[in-house]
Amino acid sequence: MFTDAEIDYLTTQGLGRLATQQPNGTLQVSPVGFTYNTDEKAIDVHGHRLAHSRKFRNIADNGKVAFVVDDRPSLNPMRVRCLEIRGHAEALTDGPDAVIRIHPERIISFGIEDPDHSPLELVPHNRNV
Repeated sequence: MFTDAEIDYLTTQGLGRLATQQPNGTLQVSPVGFTYNTDEKAIDVHGHRLAHSRKFRNIADNGKVAFVVDDRPSLNPMRVRCLEIRGHAEALTDGPDAVIRIHPERIISFGIEDPDHSPLELVPHNRNV
């Protein structure tokens, strides 16, 4: 599903952006902390009082999700990396802790497999999983 380079990238990053769909159809984007779950081959989003958040309720309502992790490891020369994950998510509770678990259905990445090219030379690695 994820390449080794993408897993390495995910494990070195700690902040992503989670997009969910609200009941009225509008979208909500939130910065979130996350980890890569090797057992589930999924992204686990954690946070303080996560079960009380709008994003958690959005996931419980419809499960539609997009998640982005990106950075600029260098400004000179300019380098960018991005990993977008589209799929479905679960709103999970286990005692006092809550987790949003993202299961990829489509992965779009660039600058991760081949990080030594300028942004204009990057070719996205898009695939359904």
